[in-house]
Amino acid sequence: MADLDVREQVRQRYAEAAAAVSSTGSNPLAVVEADQCCVSDVATANASCCGGGGELDAAFGAGLYRAGEQDDLPAQAVLASLGCGNPVAVANLREGERVLDLGSGGGIDVLLSAKRVGPTGRAFGLDMTDEMLTLARANAARAGATNVEFVKGTIESIPLPAESIDVVISNCVINLSTDKPAVLAEMFRVLAPGGRIGISDVVAEDHLTEADRAKRGSYVGCIAGALSRTEYLDGLAAAGFADAEVTFTHEVAPGMHGAIVRATKPAGGQCCDATTQTTCCEASEKSTCCDDTPSSSTCGCQ
Repeated sequence: MADLDVREQVRQRYAEAAAAVSSTGSNPLAVVEADQCCVSDVATANASCCGGGGELDAAFGAGLYRAGEQDDLPAQAVLASLGCGNPVAVANLREGERVLDLGSGGGIDVLLSAKRVGPTGRAFGLDMTDEMLTLARANAARAGATNVEFVKGTIESIPLPAESIDVVISNCVINLSTDKPAVLAEMFRVLAPGGRIGISDVVAEDHLTEADRAKRGSYVGCIAGALSRTEYLDGLAAAGFADAEVTFTHEVAPGMHGAIVRATKPAGGQCCDATTQTTCCEASEKSTCCDDTPSSSTCGCQ
């Protein structure tokens, strides 16, 4: 029941944020908790929420995008940006690729991705909140984007076929899940062999316990549910990813950072697990043990 409560709190928070943008065109900061340093729109700072200093908070929101990136986007998409980074900038998207944004919100990263993959590619957005999906589809129509699709669902059970995506991106959403191993496994499943992830998320320093993280902010505020760097790397490895890295970019709370998370799905398919490697990775057994890349070091077979 606790997990369902968290999910409903997250859904409600982002539904209210979408409504704030859709109905009045106003900044959705009113739904950000008072104990969180809040995001700001492109024009103004919310001094009452950010400690009264009146300075633009650089930790979350539209200010983390490169100059000029938002120029051709609908204002509603920019206002609805509540992330902690710019995953499109780190995903190295190419013409013709299929990209999936987990927790796509108002659609800013989907629309930016659609530009990069071009008319021969496709950008998908996945969100569980009806209000955000409505806003995102309206933003796509305003932008005239024809190579985008927004899908309702949860990031723990992605409603797309296996191996149907080239790149998975996400912007400060995975920390909100209460079943992160399921999210990582689903990312691996939907990626085609050789596919990759380029994610922005909040990540804790390794010395912080779960209790320490909870003291720094709430779950729905993108703080308490964050993984540590080692937990992230171990989770990606357990899901089958290779070449994983977590790079801190900026501090969002003491010992908590906005971070870039990258990893790839091995081109040969899923690797054998550690137990299997010890029994079947002899030279004569490699073709059975490690799929069709028996000599790949990422599969543990030497």
